[in-house]
Formats: sequence, structure tokens, C-alpha cells
Amino acid sequence: MSNAKALPLVEPTVEPCCPPLTERPLTAEEAERTAALFKALGDPVRLRLFSAVASHEGGEACVCDISDVGVSQPTVSHHLKKLKEAGLLTSERRGTWVYYRVEPAVLAAMGALLTKAAAA
Repeated sequence: MSNAKALPLVEPTVEPCCPPLTERPLTAEEAERTAALFKALGDPVRLRLFSAVASHEGGEACVCDISDVGVSQPTVSHHLKKLKEAGLLTSERRGTWVYYRVEPAVLAAMGALLTKAAAA
């Protein structure tokens, strides 16, 4: 019998880096943070990997399910690492496999940035 307890899942809270682009010009700091997110998605292989994870059933995918993007496995790992460093993905090791999930709070913040400001 195990004494292991299931811990509640805590959703990460990510504040939008800045207001919608149509609201006001970005500061230099806001532009740096925002550019890092878009730069991570600026590579076609990374965008395909990100899309594969985001569209996978349950919003998470094993690396074994998304590696068929036309590059070697070490290159896939490199691109997934870049997406993780940018905060777009999180990962969890389960045995020998790593499972990736999209960070919904980051996507919401990016979406808010690109959303047209409401008309007054």
C-alpha cells in the first residue's frame, strides 16, 4: 500500500506582458519579452511541433507522437527545448518518455496582445 497523495493541479498564472498592440506603443522591455515568444514560434519546425502539441487530444503529447516533422530526433529535442525556454510549453517525464503541454496562460496573453482594442 502506498502513502502517495495526489496533489491538486495548480494552473500557472501569466500576466499579459503588455496591452493590445492597437492600444499604445510597446515599451522596450515589453517588446523584448514579446519578441522572445514570437521568435520561438518563428521557425517552421517549432511552429509545427507547437501545433502538434496544441492540437493533440487532451492538449498534451508524448515526444514519441510528435517527432515526425522531417528533422532528426536531436533537432526535435532542440526545438522543443527552445519552446520550453520561451514559456510556450511545459513538460513532464514519465518513464522514458517526455510529455509536452501548451501553456494556456501564455497563449491567452499572446492572444490578448494581438486582439484589436475594443472601440470606445
